[in-house]
Amino acid sequence: MESPFSGLVVPMITPFDSSGRPDPERALRFGSDLLSNGVNGLALFGTTSEGQSLSASERMELLDAMIAGGIKPANLMVGTGSCALPDAVAMTKHVVDHQCGGILLLPPYFYKAIADEGIFQFVAELIEQVGDPELRIYLYHIPPVAQVGFSIDLVARLRERFPQQIVGVKNSSGSHDYSISLRERCPGMEAFCGSEDYLLDTMRIGGVGCISATGNANPRGIIELCRNVDAANAEELQEGISAIRAVFQARPMIPALKAVIARCYSDPLWLNVRPPLQRITEDKTEILLSELAAQDFLPESILFSS
Repeated sequence: MESPFSGLVVPMITPFDSSGRPDPERALRFGSDLLSNGVNGLALFGTTSEGQSLSASERMELLDAMIAGGIKPANLMVGTGSCALPDAVAMTKHVVDHQCGGILLLPPYFYKAIADEGIFQFVAELIEQVGDPELRIYLYHIPPVAQVGFSIDLVARLRERFPQQIVGVKNSSGSHDYSISLRERCPGMEAFCGSEDYLLDTMRIGGVGCISATGNANPRGIIELCRNVDAANAEELQEGISAIRAVFQARPMIPALKAVIARCYSDPLWLNVRPPLQRITEDKTEILLSELAAQDFLPESILFSS
């Protein structure tokens, strides 16, 4: 099965309605707008999606609604990570039954001092219990948040044992050296960086793209670099998207992204986040937008067509 993912895959933020529930209508519109702007895939229910703040049933219901609304399952990389193996298995089966392009799998992250063997057993049991040859897993390596990760040795072992199921890694470690080691040990693996700061470096070592939070707000800029990694101005394009990311990264990322999307759509419900996150205030939103404007980034005019 050929992977549908390359270039920019957006870990889509999750809209919540006035009662705090996931909002299928807004999610469908936003996902459709991202794809129409050249995004090659949507990663649902990861960090930026507030995935670990959603119940298993909420994730599956929102996935169902987006597919029913016309989003092609092949364009979806769906987060099914959970500390509870039965929940991870149930969600993964649901995703595979929909014939989605892949799953994005966190390691079981609650217990911190875990040997690679324990994580290997978790992933192996998930694969065996799902029992579907169409399962495609992208390992989500994010030790700065989860504090538990997929070591290169572990990835290589999983890849050797399950070569058809373990197909890629999202490297959100903040270290490009991890991607270099991954490409050396597992040359057939699809390597995605978790920040566009590393996009050019990742593509130059044979990586396939990035799965980046700021793809929600700056898809066109990131896609432009994906398509021009060999161009004379590639370094300049990299500097430009990194400068925009720095503005978002200087504050809580998810509320800041939602503030920009709320302004883009003129829709204050996009400001909603689920506790423990808190929405950004109006005064801080104006500062954010002014800093973005200083980078010639104007969400009202360049993000999406109305």
